This record gives sequence, structure tokens and C-alpha cells, in this order.
Amino acid sequence: MNLQNLTISQIQKDRKANKYSSASLTQAYFTAIEKYNSKLNAYLALCKEQAIVKARASDKRLAPGKLRSQLDGIPIAIKDVICTKGVKTTASSNILKNFIPPYSATVIEKLDQAGAVILGKTNLDAFAHGSSTENSDFGVTKNPWDMGRVPGGSSGGSAVVISAGLATIALGSDTGGSIRHPASLCGITGFKPTYGAVSRYGLIAMASSFDQIGPMASTAQDARILFDTISGKDDKDATSFDLDKPIRQSDKKKNFTIGIPKEFITDDVDPDVKKAIENAITILEKNGAKIKEISLPHAKYALAVYYIIQTTEVASNLARFSGVHFGEARDQFGQEAKRRIMLGTFVSSAGYADKYYQKAQEVRVLVKEDFDRAFKKVDLIVGPVAPSPAFKIGEKTGDPLKMYLSDILTVPVNPAGLPAISIPCGTVERNKKDLPVGLQIIGPQKADYDVLDLAEYFQQITDFHLLKPNLY
Repeated sequence: MNLQNLTISQIQKDRKANKYSSASLTQAYFTAIEKYNSKLNAYLALCKEQAIVKARASDKRLAPGKLRSQLDGIPIAIKDVICTKGVKTTASSNILKNFIPPYSATVIEKLDQAGAVILGKTNLDAFAHGSSTENSDFGVTKNPWDMGRVPGGSSGGSAVVISAGLATIALGSDTGGSIRHPASLCGITGFKPTYGAVSRYGLIAMASSFDQIGPMASTAQDARILFDTISGKDDKDATSFDLDKPIRQSDKKKNFTIGIPKEFITDDVDPDVKKAIENAITILEKNGAKIKEISLPHAKYALAVYYIIQTTEVASNLARFSGVHFGEARDQFGQEAKRRIMLGTFVSSAGYADKYYQKAQEVRVLVKEDFDRAFKKVDLIVGPVAPSPAFKIGEKTGDPLKMYLSDILTVPVNPAGLPAISIPCGTVERNKKDLPVGLQIIGPQKADYDVLDLAEYFQQITDFHLLKPNLY
């Protein structure tokens, strides 16, 4: 069974035709995981017994037509920064290497109610601090397109299991691009919802004003189904809200006015990546989209704004890991966590808070206002996700600034709280190996379904999302 291009709708169709059961599909995934995970290091923990039990329960509901949802019986992977009751949740850090949560995150409770089958927990940069999944205390995750390259981060493990066919769908989290960046580098679909559209309760916090849980999948349609399940207001998260689900307008997605920020397609973007993005824009234009050049003049400051505010929030959030109530001794923090704690403490300290932190908050407003002005002229914004394809393992680990620049095209979205998605739009060749390129689609706040509509439409008229690494 080829697991790499299975979708939710195909699985449910096959199950109803008695081609296979959820239990046999789940077992097929575990067989593939056993074969490939030792090479990829994408999963940190597996839930074999619980998964088979849940899959069999779903199969019993199938025959009488009592499936709970479209996700009933669908195998899913969870980024190991989202709490799962009774299952070790480490955030890929030695600080939490023995932590077993006594509760589940709201998104996990919703998945359980929907009948989804959790296969296991996936690797990430420790505490989600990174863009390559090299910062995990439990080893580097490798890109299935080229094992010598990174999968992106911080949700690298979740991206890899989709790309390699080790799960149907997955959950990641996005603080400055941590869903979209690995989705681009691994050739999958990764969606960061509007801030607050999905509850953060049970997410181990990195930077609370930026963090957002979101879906990762092979297709935008699957991302939509997963988003529909996990989104909504939650009394345990005061920032959450119910998002109106609009009536689908089949023609609208063909006629979007799309803005192309001149600040996003510059000489700093790899020429081959730029070519793939320009080709994707041409495809959209030929199929009815109106293309308009726009400007986001403060986008160039977004990375600095992000790393000042984010590190301040990181320092605050990591203060709880004292080794007293829970967690290991603080000397177990990795180098990147220590770097962010020190930087965040410095920029928020007396005498420096006004100079750095307060100014960053003021410029954050300017970044958001740029987007607000742009969205009065266009429906959606399109551009690259990453300035380059997947880079080699170890290439940027000695230069934090070079690593941080990997997120320069995704970071502006998070301070503004906007929805954005990465979808495959082609490949580039490096050392005789094809590497994926992601197209980023950005929408106004609460325009999540417009973003998903255009992503789905692009995947209807192209087949880039069907390209997978040659593992099988």
C-alpha cells in the first residue's frame, strides 16, 4: 500500500468499499514507521496499543453508518509540544524528558471526539526554538527528499511524517513560520490559522502572542477538514473565537485579486525558488486571478520586531520550568533556549525595555497596518515561503543570525495575526536531487477560508502536491 498520497476522502471511500479497515491502515503506518523512522527520526513516541484500539472502534462505527466525523478512523501525528494525557510530551527538550501530562490539549480532546487515531508524537526544535529541527535534544530529523538536509522547523517531524507517508495528517504549531517553513521544505501543505482561531490550551507556550496550532497535510482539502475539527472558541483560551464558515463560492477563488509584495521577491531569494514562485503566479493569472504589485514597507523590520518580542515572551514562559514543580534541572536547557532567555531578559529589563521591547511593539503595529492597507486593494497576498530550498544539516547551526533569516518571509504574518498557508509549487535541483518549493498565500484576519479556497483551487489545476520523495 502506497501511503504517501492518501487523503482523508480517499481513505473513507476505500473503507466504505471494504478495501481496507482503519485498523489495517493504522498497522500499515506502524510498519512503515518501523522501517523508516530510524533513518528520519521524525517520531519521538508511538501510541501503538491505543491507536489500534481506536481504529478498531472506528471500524465498528463504519458499518452502521455512525462515523463521528470525516476524521473518524484517520491516522494523525501530533507535534510533541501539544499535551496528550498519559502520553509523554517532551517539547523535544531534556527539561521535559519524563513529563507525562495529566490532561490533554483542547485540540486533542476535539480529535478524540472526532474519532481520529493518534499514531504518535513528532520531533521538533526544543521548545519550538528553531527553523531546522536540529535543536532537538533527541536528535536531528532528516528531510526525506535528501537525508543530508534539514526538513525545516520547528514542526519538522510533523512535516516529514506527511511527506514520507508515515501519517495521513498532522498537527504543528506556528510562531514565526514553524508550520509553513517545514511544509515548504518537505513539499506538503501547512496552514497557520488566524491567531485565536484554534485554542492554544495545552500547547507548551513559546511566545504566547504569536503561537498558533494548525494542520499539516498532503492537500489543502485535508488541511481544511482538520482545521474545521480543531478550530473554535474555547473557554480555556481567552484569545480564541468562533470563525464563521462561509458558504462556498466556487467562482470566487478563480477571481481573487492577488497582491505580490515587492519586498518578498528580492535578490535575497534563491533564483530557482523565485522562478518557481513566478511560475505559480503565472498559473494563477492564466486561470482568472488578477495580479497586482503591492508594498509592505515595514516588512523589513518584522524579523527584528519578532525576535525582540518573541524572546521576551520565551524568557517569561520558560521561567516556569524551575525543576521544582515539574521538569528537570535548569541546566538541561539547550544552547538556543539559553540564548533566547538571555536576549529576552535583556531587552525587557529596566533601562532597556523602552528602547527595545516597547519600540518593537510600536513597529509591530506598523507591520499590521501595512497588511491592513494592502488588503483594501487585494483579497490575498502571495509570495515565497522560504528564501531557499532545504539547506544542509549543520550548514547554519554555527550562525544564529543566518538561521533566523530562514524565517524572514514567514515572520511578518505572525505579529499581524494573519492566516497563511504553504503549498507545493515546484521543485529545484540540488546535487542531482529535487527539493520542494512552497508558495505562501496570506489572507486578512479571519479570512482563513479564502486562503484555503485559493490553495485548494491551485491544487486542482496543478499536481505539484502529488510529488513525493522516493522512499518506497
